[in-house]
Amino acid sequence: MTHGTTYQPSPAGHVDLGDAELNERIATGMTEVEVLLREELAKGEDFLVDKVTHLLTAGGKRFRPMMALLASQYGPRAGSRDVVKAAAALETVHLATLYHDDVMDEAELRRGVDSANARWDNAVAILAGDILFAHASRLMSELDTHTVGHFATTFQDLVTGQMRETLGAGDRDPIEHYLDVIAEKTGVLIASSGYLGAYHAGASAEHTDALRKIGMSVGMIFQIVDDIIDIFSDPEQSGKTPGTDLREGVFTLPVLLALAEDSDVGEQLRGLLTGPLTEDADVERALELLGRSQGREQALAHVHRFLAEVETQIARLPESPATDALRLLAGYTVRRVG
Repeated sequence: MTHGTTYQPSPAGHVDLGDAELNERIATGMTEVEVLLREELAKGEDFLVDKVTHLLTAGGKRFRPMMALLASQYGPRAGSRDVVKAAAALETVHLATLYHDDVMDEAELRRGVDSANARWDNAVAILAGDILFAHASRLMSELDTHTVGHFATTFQDLVTGQMRETLGAGDRDPIEHYLDVIAEKTGVLIASSGYLGAYHAGASAEHTDALRKIGMSVGMIFQIVDDIIDIFSDPEQSGKTPGTDLREGVFTLPVLLALAEDSDVGEQLRGLLTGPLTEDADVERALELLGRSQGREQALAHVHRFLAEVETQIARLPESPATDALRLLAGYTVRRVG
């Protein structure tokens, strides 16, 4: 069975944002983004096209385009063709980073299908990611030089975050290191979505800045919540195997906070978590110790700090269905923890 042939419509256009008219506007924009993505990624040799559309057709939330379209509601050109192009470019960059991330992580699955590196090989996956950056560059070139410059900075941040994660914390505080990595790897592209959606809709500088900062905080919340779910979720509810990061030797915020505890649990964890956990019994013991630690509560305190920043920035925006929707989205990201 070839995974690239069936089209699964993105669920993002069907998210209930709390207002029927807004839902319709965003859904229309999401359809336009999807059409443009398929048109753009179909350009090139056949042997390239099936590789670069592999993850596109596998689905995905399309959260970044949705954020851009939502941010565009604050300008007179909400949902305009330029907004759609910026949204498509953002999703294309996101797709490219997934191809490269899967090579770095030696991942076998992505979005429920074989990762590109597992289906073909690392070289093909890297080149597919590279060609996606070319597509994103072409879309940006049809906008303006300000957008190209903004994306250059965003791309530099993305690579800096990946490099920072690869090299490790070194002598730095591991929690500060972790927060910098997720800001650069996850937060920055959602921040760009808020910024470029507002900018290309002609929103004011004040509102554009607020939407950029909201995007950054929402990205931070998303990642920390994901990391909490990886450790503390019920697999039947989350569909995830708890402790995946522990098996890979990746210590996320709740684990780092637990490791820093001046307690018997913290001491036992420091003795156990010295690298990847290869034995199921060790993973079970680590999860049990983490459950007794303050790691979950302290990680949630960070989540609520970023949620408070979202509220601070939302206060800079006019009250509207779009503003209510931003509150809804931020709240949803937190509620995923249960």
